[in-house]
Amino acid sequence: MQSLYDLPAPAKLNLFLHITGQRADGYHLLQSVFMLLDWCDQLNFDVRNDGGISREDLSWALPEDDLCVRAARALQHASQCPLGVHIGIRKSVPAQAGMGGGSSDAATTLLALNRLWKLDLSLEALSAIGLTLGADVPFFLGGHNAWVEGVGEKITPIALAPERFVVLKPDAGLETRLIFSDPSLKRDTELAIISGFATNAFGFGRNDLQAVAQKLCPGVNQALEWLASKGLNARMTGSGSAVFAHLTHDIDLQDAPPAMQVKLCRSLEIHPLQGWARSDGLSVGSF
Repeated sequence: MQSLYDLPAPAKLNLFLHITGQRADGYHLLQSVFMLLDWCDQLNFDVRNDGGISREDLSWALPEDDLCVRAARALQHASQCPLGVHIGIRKSVPAQAGMGGGSSDAATTLLALNRLWKLDLSLEALSAIGLTLGADVPFFLGGHNAWVEGVGEKITPIALAPERFVVLKPDAGLETRLIFSDPSLKRDTELAIISGFATNAFGFGRNDLQAVAQKLCPGVNQALEWLASKGLNARMTGSGSAVFAHLTHDIDLQDAPPAMQVKLCRSLEIHPLQGWARSDGLSVGSF
């Protein structure tokens, strides 16, 4: 095997998340702003000439058929590429957090293998594959912070100034299906517009999933209360149990609730691999 790439897969925050309806097929319609974060997994890729796809867990154990393995198989099938890959994953972004860790891993895998296997597929082609893996994957492929609508497939890039955030992740995670299947979930929030969000980017709207999540996971309440005690406006991100706040002043993290991951993060203006779906001659050291 020949090692070529060692690449990041950044997390994201949902600055707000509104559920605006539900389709006949059961999928929920949403509006959100996805913001890239410097909390990253790290993936390395080694070419296999035998066509095999394998994975090595370099931190904690992952499900056998995780999203990056599924992404590699989907790309191999779509391109009929005879090459394979061995993927090493050093996880940092927690699971069931609502931070898109698995989807980001899948996007980095598609971008890396598009180059590693010399496929030269367009961003649109990779996004079509990515959407079959998860609604968040096309966002990470796009490379920009974005206004997101539909079931997550309608993506409008927006500019967001770099800011600091604090993120708390309770030990317990949350399963997306449990939140979206709850009969008390609010599903009729009025449509918002980008200009409305722009007037108050880090305080706009709410997370419509939060009320249900607070019933299901006491750790969400604990995280929200601790951040409020620090004078911060906190909310849940996505459909997981992680809670975040825009840092408007420095805070002491020493008394953070026990049994929670606490991390100070910065937002990213663009994805570290933005542009990798084009034949632009960027090298791995260019980001």
